[in-house]
Amino acid sequence: MEINDILAILMFCSFIVLLFFGFPVAWTLGGIAMIFAAISIISDTYFDTFIGIDWNYVSLIVNDLWNTMQNWVLVALPMFIFMGLMLDRSGIAEQMMESFTQLFGRIRGGLAVTITVIGILLAASTGIIGASVVLLTLLGLPIMLKNNYQKELAVGTICSAGTLGILIPPSIMLVIMADRLSMSVGDLFLGAVFPGLALGGLYVGYILLVSLLRPSVAPLPEDTPTLNAKVLMGVLRAAVPPALLILAVLGTIFFGVATPTEASGVGAFGATMLAWWNKRLNLGVWREVVRQTTTTTAFIFGILVGASAFAIVLRGLGGDELIETSILALDLGPNGTVIGVLAVIFLLGFVLDWIQIILIVLPLVAPVIANFGFDLVWFTVLFAVALQTSFLTPPVGFALFYLKGVAPPEITVRHIYRGVAPFIVLQLIGLTIVFLWHGIVTWLPRQAYGQ
Repeated sequence: MEINDILAILMFCSFIVLLFFGFPVAWTLGGIAMIFAAISIISDTYFDTFIGIDWNYVSLIVNDLWNTMQNWVLVALPMFIFMGLMLDRSGIAEQMMESFTQLFGRIRGGLAVTITVIGILLAASTGIIGASVVLLTLLGLPIMLKNNYQKELAVGTICSAGTLGILIPPSIMLVIMADRLSMSVGDLFLGAVFPGLALGGLYVGYILLVSLLRPSVAPLPEDTPTLNAKVLMGVLRAAVPPALLILAVLGTIFFGVATPTEASGVGAFGATMLAWWNKRLNLGVWREVVRQTTTTTAFIFGILVGASAFAIVLRGLGGDELIETSILALDLGPNGTVIGVLAVIFLLGFVLDWIQIILIVLPLVAPVIANFGFDLVWFTVLFAVALQTSFLTPPVGFALFYLKGVAPPEITVRHIYRGVAPFIVLQLIGLTIVFLWHGIVTWLPRQAYGQ
């Protein structure tokens, strides 16, 4: 093994180890890049090792960062974040919870189904996991516990429904993936629609089946009003505003009226108008949403800066070639290689955040998969479905922390872990469906562009 390979392996392992010590991700990525670049330069200068990284090569980091900051695709990030945060304060979710509870409450497991349906609608209009999980917990958990729902089913439903926003467009994860792979955001948005809805359908099917087989886990509410025209009108009044917003964002992309970047501006404006219409928009709300949008965007861009430096130095050490050679050396064949990559992603999701996996791992494995002849849009969406499990898998599943932070004291960590386990299995089933039937991803983009 050459010294370049040793340094590349040490570089990646150092990143993993430092994360476990709690160092900030952005500083860890950038700091490791600078340290290993310095080691390479010193080795070449004083020991004639000819690693291949010099000051001219390191200067590529500045060029890459400049190109990243000039990428108009990334303008969509703060707009979608703003849209999600503003919708969180618009009162739309509260209205949907009240009306959908009256609609679905008369069926066994109906409250959990309500949470899932609201999660799907929030996912297609916000994409902010933390906001969705916290909101669903505050709105839905007390109602389910009051109606004697099993704690595990209640918290599992909330966590899983809240994480749909990372996959169902508009998704900030898909925007970052498109940037890292120089792909069309619109292709990824359209490709992720059916997989995201399929996951939501799996959740609803599981809830109804468990409620049927074990009625005690989801008792029927006693005070549900009868279904009448008033209830149906309430459902329409609650569902139409977010549906129109979804149509304004995704519809303009689908029909070629606007680019994803332009559509993100439409979404941010639409969310603001919804908050104003519901009399929730004031100076305090505006200030808080802008502050959180700025903080979240700065956090993401800080990681992008560190990841760019890390990726360039790793590439200079031959890390991408080492990864490709190692994967091909396994001789698993095209499908076996994809399965192996997905298995690694699933395991990394237990210990790493999704953004770290995207910025470090995705650019290394995507070219290998593309060389096998697979559709890159399909693989990227497949990668995204696999990454969604990272929000539910302990010990770093963020959805679990969000829920625990606002749940009542009787909800323990044991309840949460046991509750999400069936939904992790459902996500793996959804991953298998996307793997076996490519058309669930590729059909909609082809229809949109007439291919």
